[in-house]
Amino acid sequence: MKNPTNLFKFALKAGQRQLGIWNTIGGNTVPELLGGSGFDWVMVDCEHAAIETVEVLPALQAIGQTPHTSAVVRVAANDPTLFKRVLDMGAQTVMVPYVQTAEEAVAAVHAMRYGPKGIRGMAGMTRATRYGKVDDYFNTAESELCLIVQIETLEGLRNLDAIANTDGVDAVFIGPADLSASMGLVGQMTHPDVDKAISKAIADLVDMGMPTGVMALDPDVADRYMASGASFVAVAVDLVLLADAVSKIRNRFSLR
Repeated sequence: MKNPTNLFKFALKAGQRQLGIWNTIGGNTVPELLGGSGFDWVMVDCEHAAIETVEVLPALQAIGQTPHTSAVVRVAANDPTLFKRVLDMGAQTVMVPYVQTAEEAVAAVHAMRYGPKGIRGMAGMTRATRYGKVDDYFNTAESELCLIVQIETLEGLRNLDAIANTDGVDAVFIGPADLSASMGLVGQMTHPDVDKAISKAIADLVDMGMPTGVMALDPDVADRYMASGASFVAVAVDLVLLADAVSKIRNRFSLR
């Protein structure tokens, strides 16, 4: 069988806008719900959420039940062992957090690729190979894998050009929260200075022809970033939506 097409990567190359939602609740029920909710991509977060690497597999299986929704997996760190595990589980798109230099971007690329171009370990009986059924997987895998590097510090912004032009980097995602901290404006993601830095980064990446993503939970901010050229934007987080809904219904009955 042919290696499955990475629809997320295909859409990036085609310049198509993609809306995403963040999955921070472990298990397979919530990823399955999010996968069928109409978003283009679902981020399975292993960095800040209580989702261990072993839970990525059922999440991928759950999201995969909706053919036109892509799963993106954010690993906990730029660690080749973590890349190897989620790639073998069948993740086709991986986001790596806190990339600050071209050297760190190169390390992430190497973790995505088999030798001699990289250091990804080889294993045949994996979900990625559809348990040995994908024709010539080891030579075709790279074309359907997508690496997103996350820039979320001032140093990362200073090295934006070098990072974005690293061979093997498919997209850049700007992280507003950590960027605000790096700028001394902790938690002020919509502060004018933070917003200006994000907007400039988006503009610079668009000029480079590099697909650009960002998280913006304020719909008006999300609209503005998309109008500026951001091509994949996360507009909601499952746990935030749940907390908001719980608060709303509790406040409805606050006088009882």
